[in-house]
Amino acid sequence: MLDIGIIGMSPGNAHPYSWSAIINGRFDPKRIGAAGYPAVGDYLQANKDTLGIPGARISHVWTQKREVSEDIARHSGIDHVVDSLPAMIGKVDAVILARDDPEKHVEMAKPFLNEGIPIFVDKPLAFSNADLQYFKDQVHAGKFLMSCSSMRYAHECRTLKTEMKSMGTLQLVTAVGKKDWKKYGVHLLEALFSSLDDPDPLWVQHVGEENKDIVVLGFPQGIQATIHLFRDISSTFQMSFFGSEGWRMAEIKNSYSMFRENLIEFVRSVEAGKPRLEFKKTVSIIRALLGAQESFENGGKRISLK
Repeated sequence: MLDIGIIGMSPGNAHPYSWSAIINGRFDPKRIGAAGYPAVGDYLQANKDTLGIPGARISHVWTQKREVSEDIARHSGIDHVVDSLPAMIGKVDAVILARDDPEKHVEMAKPFLNEGIPIFVDKPLAFSNADLQYFKDQVHAGKFLMSCSSMRYAHECRTLKTEMKSMGTLQLVTAVGKKDWKKYGVHLLEALFSSLDDPDPLWVQHVGEENKDIVVLGFPQGIQATIHLFRDISSTFQMSFFGSEGWRMAEIKNSYSMFRENLIEFVRSVEAGKPRLEFKKTVSIIRALLGAQESFENGGKRISLK
């Protein structure tokens, strides 16, 4: 049985609650509703017969506030609440860093990477070239690090991939979502890249404005993609693929399914002793994320990613 620690909490991000419940197979719908995440309680309730991941459990939890940690522990059946990150070292086999504010990721991951403890870092892994370089150096040194958006494992995208050949020569992909580029651009990038079998983009350009992000990417074979993230539109994550012989659209709705698949992949990776997701794929996505931000900050300049 793998003992996994879960660390961190950021505003609006229910992952410490939901991911702990998915792994441990336990949740309290009233408690998660009171914590401000009733929709999470709804999808856990709808999928309660598939909760739990064999061979693993969340055994330890730490967040910035003891009372929040205790609430998560009661919600998901976690045995140990700790008062510091180092208190987990020697007690857990792996760690999930479950907050999505990337400026905190190096600081929080470092104690575990230093000790060689496998860690999964929530998206986006980094939002600066310096932080990305730190993580690249850790992987180069042989440390176990896995990071991605769960949209990599979305069933809607997997289904679309099976239909790709019927579209003929792919020309254009459009992706649309709600919220901001910093935290949510990586979702659509991950869904886009994984659906295309992770090609290396040639360039990226931000042609939108603040709170109305429009990002264009160029890929080999002439494929172009546009990603639209608007803060004030109705909530959605969707992609449309256009080829010479047909087109397909996928709206990604099943959060539970993609979270579960992502967590299973992390557990399987820890059991295997190395990440099943190649880190270079994560680096390519984060470079595109950072390149689009650089373009925005430089008046829409096209940024080479070669």
